[in-house]
Amino acid sequence: MKTEKFIGYSFIFGAFGVLVPYTMLTIIFNYPNILREETGTILTEFHKGGNRLIWTWWAFAILGLPLLPAYVLLGQKLEQKYSFVRWATVLGVVGLLVQMLGLLRWTFVVPVLSHSFVSGDEMTKAASKVAFQVIHQYGGVVLGEHIGQLFTIVWTIKIAYAFAQFKIFPQWTSWMAYTGALIYLQAQTELFATVIPEFPVISWAGFAGSTIWIAWLIIIGILFLNKKLE
Repeated sequence: MKTEKFIGYSFIFGAFGVLVPYTMLTIIFNYPNILREETGTILTEFHKGGNRLIWTWWAFAILGLPLLPAYVLLGQKLEQKYSFVRWATVLGVVGLLVQMLGLLRWTFVVPVLSHSFVSGDEMTKAASKVAFQVIHQYGGVVLGEHIGQLFTIVWTIKIAYAFAQFKIFPQWTSWMAYTGALIYLQAQTELFATVIPEFPVISWAGFAGSTIWIAWLIIIGILFLNKKLE
């Protein structure tokens, strides 16, 4: 298989690997709205989800893995012409990995806490809530949503710029990437609001930005299937 086709399929499969379990989580766990609920409610609802919910979170963390070789191979194709692509690729790969690590807390840490919360006494319940808040704030907010998403946004903008300069794809694809990335960036307001309550929040930015980003990955993947990079 030609490298370009492999990159294309990897983008497509990786994007759907993120989209499908995410959609399932919105249905069976009311994600991400559930995260705005009280900690005890989150742990109780997670426990109700059982093994199906645990496996869905695992899928959400893992099935985006095809994006990793896509990032690396694309970087290798473009970095000789545009030197900034190399460090953009590094940021993109790191961004994907830290998001994966952050998401895996829902598979290997939260089930333990939710069980302790549901079955424990009042002291255990209180300890479980505090533990969840700490792990969620670090694994979710710091690693996954702050560092992971910021690095992904930078990668998207830089790669879209390289596409535009190299005239690889129609210009509108780069503008789609810029738009999605800038909207996605506004989702960082929710993260700062977790520690600065009066910080203004743009609540729709996370969903809108990530949706545009996933759609862009799929479009780029399809275009790569019939593209030859020199």
